[in-house]
Amino acid sequence: MQELQLSDVYSLLEPGPVVLLTTADQGKLNLMTLSWHMMVEFEPPLLACVVSSDDYSFAALRASRECVIALPASALATKVVQAGNVSGRNIDKFALVGLTPLPALRVAAPLIAECFANLECKVVDSRLVNKYNLFVMEVVQAWIDPTQQNPKTLHHQGYGRFIVDGDIIELSSKMR
Repeated sequence: MQELQLSDVYSLLEPGPVVLLTTADQGKLNLMTLSWHMMVEFEPPLLACVVSSDDYSFAALRASRECVIALPASALATKVVQAGNVSGRNIDKFALVGLTPLPALRVAAPLIAECFANLECKVVDSRLVNKYNLFVMEVVQAWIDPTQQNPKTLHHQGYGRFIVDGDIIELSSKMR
């Protein structure tokens, strides 16, 4: 074994696909790129995500207590990275990156038309927000685009390096 710098641990344990988080704050729509998230429960579906208090979306999520988690396929990689490299504080990031907001059914935050899945979420636990910027959310409505068959997702390894999903393997398992 060789020692690994602690700052590089993230690249080994990235939590899942890179997603886009959308918010609506007093009618202003915004989106951000997000990698720090995880499932917490199967049913009802609960997920947790860390949103930096420095991000413009943090205040909107904290105030509205709702968002959309949109899952982009790897074909949107350039737009996903572009969305993550700028703040929406003073610009329309949807227009800047060329993504289309659609009305959601149960939250004010928009769906993203180009994404293969959109999850409407409501914050159900914010006890760890002050300490860790961690929001626990319930998915209250889920959408999938049936025209996007077998989408490949992006996985962030840090410093502009990504992995795209590879082969699917199926093994006998008692896990859900």
